[in-house]
Amino acid sequence: MTTKKRICTVIIVLVIVCTVCVGGFFIWKKTGKGGSKSSQKVYVQKVSSLNTASDFKLSNRSFLGVVEAQESVDVKYDSSKTVAEILVKNGDSVKKGDKLLTYDVEAINLQLEQAKLEVERLQNEIASNKSQIAELEKEKKNADQDAAVSYTTQILSLQSDNAKNEYDIKAKNVEIKKLEASTKNAYVTASIDGTVKNVKTVDKLQQDGGDVIMQITEEGDYRIKGRFNEQNSKDIMQGVSVIVKLRLDDSTWKGEITSVDTSPQKNSGDDIYGYGSSDEMSQSSNYAFYVKPESFDGLMLGQHVLIEIDNGQDTSINKTGIWLYSDFICKDGKKNYVWAKNEDGKIEKRYVEIGQKDEDNGDCEIKSGLEKGDYIAYPDKSIEEGMTATTNEADVSVPPNDLGTNDNSDADTEGGDEDIAFDGSGEDGMAIDEDMLASMTDEEIEEYFNKLYGEEENADGENADAADADAAFAE
Repeated sequence: MTTKKRICTVIIVLVIVCTVCVGGFFIWKKTGKGGSKSSQKVYVQKVSSLNTASDFKLSNRSFLGVVEAQESVDVKYDSSKTVAEILVKNGDSVKKGDKLLTYDVEAINLQLEQAKLEVERLQNEIASNKSQIAELEKEKKNADQDAAVSYTTQILSLQSDNAKNEYDIKAKNVEIKKLEASTKNAYVTASIDGTVKNVKTVDKLQQDGGDVIMQITEEGDYRIKGRFNEQNSKDIMQGVSVIVKLRLDDSTWKGEITSVDTSPQKNSGDDIYGYGSSDEMSQSSNYAFYVKPESFDGLMLGQHVLIEIDNGQDTSINKTGIWLYSDFICKDGKKNYVWAKNEDGKIEKRYVEIGQKDEDNGDCEIKSGLEKGDYIAYPDKSIEEGMTATTNEADVSVPPNDLGTNDNSDADTEGGDEDIAFDGSGEDGMAIDEDMLASMTDEEIEEYFNKLYGEEENADGENADAADADAAFAE
């Protein structure tokens, strides 16, 4: 074989080898490391858990709360005095500083006179004792030794009596000052604005033996008590506007934070503000804040609610049915579709009809094509029909939130069935399924929100990150 023929043969072999390698590479790239595309797994999520029409998006600006009675203040009276007149009755509205009852000033004046007479008596007794002591001292000088001992004993006894009388005079003078003050302020005043309740008569007080004569409850039947954590406290302050939402439906109320309690909530098994661990060094503290809604229509005592800082988000759209963030919607020409799991557990292109859009929130209405029980995938350029759907994020072959570049990302926005393409503008956060919330017990809610607050310890014995925690609550 000539040298020229040998060179040609080598070139032909190299071309064949390169062709095989390039073809193999494209097959590997297409199917994923040599496997079929049906073996590639795509992470899917339940539509109901993504539905923005029936969830409350939890973030570090959202908190859990409970409807409770307004603050009540016990009005106590001085049981050492006689009540002359009760000036209010049940249901009366009072302002801070208003008089509630008066004491019998004549009885106080009588006590004052008696106290002054007692001081005078003690002073006279001291003067008399001093005179006796002086006389005994003279007689002692002329007495024999045995008699001198007796004189000394009498003198010491009189000096002891004077010391006791001087102490009693000081105590009586304190009592006199209090009685004099009582004659000037012979009444009890309201400490807060509110409504008078549970007024007792003097006879009833004597029967019960207590010192609480009435209560004052702040104006309004209810208030909402929310919880915030030291790690998400920056938004909680008096005067901040909030939106209150029920757990069971889409009812919302506008409101305002009226006060903030900076005392750490007590640890108690019955208190939903309590912690699950007694190790104070391994947990963060929770505090309470109070919200006054514009209206309490539709709210009930003890009802659990969700509280969100009002950032001007649009609440005018009545979202019912299924709403998804626009990031999940892809475009096929003029049609919109999502990557959905079919009945065989495979990924398919599911065409959907788009309705209303919420530009501020970045979501849109799905009028048809999906049910709440369906599962869909977050779009990715490598997703293809026929891939296997999975709910285990650890098993996926396609990154669950890799926006990448989508060939169908150009969308026209005309009409109700608009072309909507994902653009990576969706908000981060955790959504709670409405059905899940409705079915949870108070204990389950507490456990769930404790996790969000970072109150459960991680493997290193430290608190879990609560940067995205939401609020929570207590009764």
